[in-house]
Amino acid sequence: MNHNLTSLHPYPFAKMATLLADSTPAHSYDEIKLGIGEPKHAPPAFVLDVLRENLDKISHYPTTNGLFELRQTIAHWLEKRFFLNHLNPNTQVLPVMGTREAIFSIVQAVINHETEIVSQTATLNQSPTPTPIVVMPNPFYQIYEGAAILAQATPYFIPCTSDNSFKGDFRSVPKDVWTRTQLLFVCSPNNPTGSVMTMDDWEQVLRLSDQYGFIIASDECYSELYFDKAPIGLLQACAALGRHDFKNCLVFHSLSKRSNLPGLRSGFVAGDAAILQAYLQYRTYQGCAMPIPHQLASIAAWEDEKHVAHNRALYQEKFALWMSELGELLELRMPEAGFYFWIKAPEQFGGNDERFVKALYEDANIHALAGRYLSREVNGENPGQGYVRIALVASVEESREAIKRIRQLLGA
Repeated sequence: MNHNLTSLHPYPFAKMATLLADSTPAHSYDEIKLGIGEPKHAPPAFVLDVLRENLDKISHYPTTNGLFELRQTIAHWLEKRFFLNHLNPNTQVLPVMGTREAIFSIVQAVINHETEIVSQTATLNQSPTPTPIVVMPNPFYQIYEGAAILAQATPYFIPCTSDNSFKGDFRSVPKDVWTRTQLLFVCSPNNPTGSVMTMDDWEQVLRLSDQYGFIIASDECYSELYFDKAPIGLLQACAALGRHDFKNCLVFHSLSKRSNLPGLRSGFVAGDAAILQAYLQYRTYQGCAMPIPHQLASIAAWEDEKHVAHNRALYQEKFALWMSELGELLELRMPEAGFYFWIKAPEQFGGNDERFVKALYEDANIHALAGRYLSREVNGENPGQGYVRIALVASVEESREAIKRIRQLLGA
């Protein structure tokens, strides 16, 4: 077995299961799930219709780079959404089976240990070179770390705390770390903090990428769940700076959150054509191509914005409700985008995130996620400790019930 598997942390939901193993939920209440970021709004009916109408195409193998019509639709969507002049659907767009697998596999494809296979029978030339580094926010989407570990790279965590508006302070990263960095993960809008990269932030990471030569992998899966102004994406920042080749820049997008289609497993990677050409070769061997019915359904989803606007309106209604009813009690901070509240654990629970989520489960039958499980302790500090992630994925009616129970729990 791959010895690096032993270095992987249990997934956050496995840690939650361990925490609650000896707990009994409040059976007088129906269960309300606010722990997992799985959209509960109805998927677009017209997308499901397209899926059903094309089930017969399941008899055909899909190509690794997907249908041209899908790539073209994605390119047009990116051009319109992020104000791009032109995106080549043949070289700068690659459909993937959901961004989770793409975020994992891109690390395997790009990390270079500077070893070469001289011949089929020769041994590896293992020169003593420093271990590559993958830089990522902390807290973070857990796939970033797992992908780095299994690519035999070293994760480096940038804390995202209230001191910097819950965004990573790239200036805090030492030069010797940037020198070894081969890939930087950016998550904007951020999961779980809801922070968004500004144009100044993008300019900063682009300058660092130019200086040190690392790839920027921008996870933008929550980009369409905003409240007022649409978040600036990496490719948009590149275009504004005249960097139309998107050198060393990749963005990851998905239909899971945007269109309430998490089970469709449909997303894409776009950006630097040279990287995508090599990544396509990698994926040809990895064997992970989206089924044709899924691709055709994806075209329908990317072509429509009405259902996305309706989706945003539903989240806006729920956020407004929570802010109105629990804003002061829980010191709620409105995120810039996304569908998470990043809540400080109340003082009556000692500011302890594990105690708070356990009380939510035992006394209110509400599932939430302890923040410490989404982050790592570095130099004695865990930026997720003392915070709880609540996903506003339940219906408005369930949200009202959850608010009622939480108010009772807090003695309001």
